[in-house]
Amino acid sequence: MWVYAAYSNKEMQITVRIFLKLLCFSEQKFLSFTAIRVMMFLEHLFFNNIFEDYNTMNMIQMDMDLFEKLTILSDAAKYDVACTSSGVDRKGNGRGMGNSVAPGICHTFSADGRCISLLKILFTNECIFNCAYCLNNRDSDIKRASFTPDEICTVTLEFYRRNYIEGLFLSSGILISPNYTMDLIYQTLLKLRTVHHFNGYIHVKAIPGADPALVERTGFLADRMSINLELPTADSLQKLAPCKSRNTILKPMRQIQNRITDNKQELTVYRKAPRFVPAGQSTQMIIGATPENDFQVMSVAEGLYQKFGLKRVFYSAFVNVNGNSMLPALPGGPPLLREHRLYQADWLLRYYHFKVAELLSEDRPDFNVFLDPKCDWALRHLDFFPVEINRATYQTLLRVPGIGYKSAERIVKARRKNSLTFDDLKKIGVVLRRALYFITCSGKMMYRTKLDENYICENLMRDKTQIPRDIREGGYQQISFFDKELQTDFQLLT
Repeated sequence: MWVYAAYSNKEMQITVRIFLKLLCFSEQKFLSFTAIRVMMFLEHLFFNNIFEDYNTMNMIQMDMDLFEKLTILSDAAKYDVACTSSGVDRKGNGRGMGNSVAPGICHTFSADGRCISLLKILFTNECIFNCAYCLNNRDSDIKRASFTPDEICTVTLEFYRRNYIEGLFLSSGILISPNYTMDLIYQTLLKLRTVHHFNGYIHVKAIPGADPALVERTGFLADRMSINLELPTADSLQKLAPCKSRNTILKPMRQIQNRITDNKQELTVYRKAPRFVPAGQSTQMIIGATPENDFQVMSVAEGLYQKFGLKRVFYSAFVNVNGNSMLPALPGGPPLLREHRLYQADWLLRYYHFKVAELLSEDRPDFNVFLDPKCDWALRHLDFFPVEINRATYQTLLRVPGIGYKSAERIVKARRKNSLTFDDLKKIGVVLRRALYFITCSGKMMYRTKLDENYICENLMRDKTQIPRDIREGGYQQISFFDKELQTDFQLLT
């Protein structure tokens, strides 16, 4: 009764909120879960009284059927690219539904790296934030919808039973407050895991600004978590998303990293201990909405890998869905080829032992869009070549265009028995149309050629695979479950 009385007096609203936060955060400890629920209730009332424009957001829509919600919220989620194969193995236990395998959730990737075959939805496209680049921001004139935890459980289980999906990717707009939204997501995962015994893969977005206790509890139910960095620099974030800050994004990222480390130690002591985010965490950056160059973007990604232990950084070509005057017009469409080069460079960082400083510099801050970053690096370091296949180290082989890390491993194993020839390399999987300019077998090149930058560049440019066919021949398209050309004659929910 005291709480209601206090909140009926607008002069007491902020005083009560500050008092409770000071009480809950005393001695610098996490909020107790009961205190979190009290805070969310008070925040709910706070937004009802102060922000009257958002009264329609205070109740999840009950007058909209499930299929209509699914149509809206799967379409709203298609611009979030921070999802990939699961990276975690978990066998079915015979009692629950489903399992998770490392390459499980994603069956299909588009040419530019997007995963497109999974149930990817938002909990809600309501949002109290006003991010200029986001279609779901509070000023957008779009149809709004919100699931309930039970509805998401129903959709996930029905799709799984029909073998449409192998897991769930769940993100959300900010409904009422970060804590309120994070709690709804937590309740959803709790029901999936404990009530419905769903054992499939779950990738969930942590809400920046949510209490650490909520993030931790959710992490014990999810396989992977991600917090979107959104934009490469703090200045760009402040300009286009003033409701967010680098601190509210990096703080939960650090929390997840530390808890993963602690959990690994717990598992060494007791192997049946609950696992915390076993597939690790990832993030996403929007590319092209702000003026940062490739060197700045890749430097940020390298720092995230080194300092936060991220499994993956995703790059999303900016799509101007709002027509906001603060955003670039992009008459040529989204920068898909640039996004593709960033993904290629990202693989060089993670699997080929390259450093950003080797690929780019302040004097040369952007990638050559006509050549993949590895070929571009090789052309600028011709003094490193040719490489003798039968003697080069594994690390040296990784630097040769046309030789992937799997092929390099096969070469090292195969040459222990016999000297390799170009025919052997072709069978191993080496892309000779790229590699032939940079390698020798037993001291001989495949053809008589010269190590000249212009000559090699001209021949490499003739290789149409330097630019993916979907980008060369097609236009830009975001794919949704409900695109008419992708729909089949079955009913998704019956």
